[in-house]
Amino acid sequence: MSEDETLFERIIGGEIPADVVYQDETTFAFRDIRPQARVHVLVVPKKRYRNLGELAAADPRLLSEVAATARKVAELEGILESGYRVVFNTDRDAGQTVFHVHAHVLGGEPLGLFGAPEQD
Repeated sequence: MSEDETLFERIIGGEIPADVVYQDETTFAFRDIRPQARVHVLVVPKKRYRNLGELAAADPRLLSEVAATARKVAELEGILESGYRVVFNTDRDAGQTVFHVHAHVLGGEPLGLFGAPEQD
């Protein structure tokens, strides 16, 4: 892997196997290897942007396509009606570990609150 190539680019390219849920011309969706819910699928634009802010500024249409693919994943996984969460982690403090923007689609069970625990 070149220094500039991300893990997700290798998965999209077929170099690393993944459990693919859906793909189209611009997006690629596959199961997370460390699921945080019964359904946990990552949606990645095939064109690399570092994070959500970079994608939103550079290509709002592609961001819309990522959101549409998240909805498609929810439909395919049978969680469209019961509800699902879409999460983008942006940079290190938010927990982003692969610097190729990606949406986490979570569902299939009741999801708790998220974020830092409340202080008493």
